[in-house]
Amino acid sequence: MADKWKKTALLVIDMQKDFIRPGPTRVDGGEAITPNVIKAVEVARQRGMLVVWVVREHDPLGRDVEFFRKHFYCGEKAGPASKGSEGAELVDGLVIHEGDYKLVKTRFSAFFATHLHSFLHSDGIDSLVVVGVQTPNCIRQTVFDAVALDYPSVTVIVDATAAATPEIHAANIFDMKNVGVVTQTLEEWSKANK
Repeated sequence: MADKWKKTALLVIDMQKDFIRPGPTRVDGGEAITPNVIKAVEVARQRGMLVVWVVREHDPLGRDVEFFRKHFYCGEKAGPASKGSEGAELVDGLVIHEGDYKLVKTRFSAFFATHLHSFLHSDGIDSLVVVGVQTPNCIRQTVFDAVALDYPSVTVIVDATAAATPEIHAANIFDMKNVGVVTQTLEEWSKANK
């Protein structure tokens, strides 16, 4: 089983202060899942898995943000997840270690307009485990792109991902499960194929 984990990457998506702490881009369920995300990272490291930190880091003037977010960048203060801002930092308890990989994105999917797929492919990664926020946007888009790119195994840890409401989260988990994505709790995943 050790070989399986060497071919598996944990994608930690958007666990940044601007998306977890109170503010205009906060994901209501984000704070509650933070301990499970921390634990998922610990388990991944124990298994020798690659940990990929997928983060947003935007131009402070908002020149690279989606149209619907432009209004956050129209003042003297930098907008959410602006490069170099405190809000772009990972939440407390999450730390990038040597050997981890940081990927910066500016759209929902970690695969859109990034080199993630070629990086994972060149590192021999064929299976993905996904945690973070937010389920209907960045989690879903990344997962559906992974499915479209024919990753043979994609897992979403349901209690280490979150949305604005439990109902939105559950509906999106249901949709992902219907396209073959494995949906497990942190406990189930932690005990699986040790």
